[in-house]
Amino acid sequence: MKRISLFLVFWAFANASEKIKSQLVNKNVERSIDLTSQLVKISTTITLENTGKDPIRSFLIAEEPRNLGNVSFRSVKDSSKNDLKFTPSDVDNHEDKKFYNVILKQSIEPGRSVSVVMEEVLMKSLEPYPNSITQKEKQLVRYFGNHYFYSPYFTTKQKTDVTLSSRGVENYTKLKPVSLSDSTISYGPYSSIQPFTDDEMVIHYESNAPFLTVTRLERFIEVSHWGNIAVEEHIEIRHTGAKLKGPFSRYDYQRDTSSVHHSIKAYRTILPASAHSIYYRDSNGNISTSSVRPRKEWIELELRPRFPLFGGWQSSYILGYSVPSYQYLFKSDKGDNILNMRIIDHVFDDMFVEELVTSVVLPVGVSDIRVKTPYEVERLPDEVTHKYLDNIGRTVIKLRKTNLVEQHIQDLEISYTWKPHLLLHEPVLLSIALFLLFVIVIVWVRLDFSLGVHDQSKRE
Repeated sequence: MKRISLFLVFWAFANASEKIKSQLVNKNVERSIDLTSQLVKISTTITLENTGKDPIRSFLIAEEPRNLGNVSFRSVKDSSKNDLKFTPSDVDNHEDKKFYNVILKQSIEPGRSVSVVMEEVLMKSLEPYPNSITQKEKQLVRYFGNHYFYSPYFTTKQKTDVTLSSRGVENYTKLKPVSLSDSTISYGPYSSIQPFTDDEMVIHYESNAPFLTVTRLERFIEVSHWGNIAVEEHIEIRHTGAKLKGPFSRYDYQRDTSSVHHSIKAYRTILPASAHSIYYRDSNGNISTSSVRPRKEWIELELRPRFPLFGGWQSSYILGYSVPSYQYLFKSDKGDNILNMRIIDHVFDDMFVEELVTSVVLPVGVSDIRVKTPYEVERLPDEVTHKYLDNIGRTVIKLRKTNLVEQHIQDLEISYTWKPHLLLHEPVLLSIALFLLFVIVIVWVRLDFSLGVHDQSKRE
């Protein structure tokens, strides 16, 4: 009987919750779709209206079926630009759809409205078409989207603006009212849109934006309490745009003075303003075709591979630098050491990283390690590495995450306990090693290993 009563209570609460949420209406929706890079950036301003009689503290957002697995980053903010928390949610009778439940800072009172802004960054949502081109041809891509805002709620009014990277539009769907002005396509306004309405939007246009993908990035951060933090990145990149068809002519490439080209000659990396001892090399050695430009708040490093990258081509290199530890290593009120470093840093503009592995090498003798990440990551098993004159070993924290974009450039926090006297660990070992070496040399020079018989009379 208790189980039955608990089930009835839960069923009644779920029905009441669904009834409350069904009272919400999308009074107005304004979408902005940015197709100027290899990533699709969607900004949606939603005005929610409570048409019921009870206050509402949360609402649902639905993920479009065509975007499943392609959303790299999503955020929801209120009108005051405060981040709103959201979690995956299961909705009855919609097992085939994916929802997120967003918690508002304040309840929506009956008859009131509230505005929220949802930002989404989609990866692998632009398709090169044709998928292979010659050296001199322009790159064309296709985008598949939805004319309407995909929502579990009724939408009263909606408008969408799509910004392209050029005026070269081959074709686009024309759901009236629609207009094309320069490189912007405006859809709507549309009215009285039913929940879960899906009408395919297809845009075929010219895009020579760099389709550069980091297939794997290994980031090593070595912490030293002697005042330095060494950072080294092993980066594998690939041009994921339309593949090069036919032979490559260096002569024609050098003669082509056009600034708009689908190949990648160079790109820009941003380093911390305090970075020094910068090096950049590939498997053949140091690459001198790079330039460092100090700015006010960062260091701009222009990287130029040994050869231009066309569709399907790939390269790899190592980038390293050092930063002073006092800018990233702090002391807590309890005396613990706290490291604040970026889990991933800027590789190039509009970057997309398929796989990231960040390894943090902590000092000798740390204990009580606590790791705090800005978003969910996979923590790999800790390892132990040995450096110079190190007989104890250093703990290595390893973190892994896939499908990252610029919005994932956030700080990682690692706190640990460390005794200052361990700072003398290596100097003491070095002193002992030198002392033993001197003792061995002193004993060595005093030993006589000759095989002849000494004449005692001569000595007298």
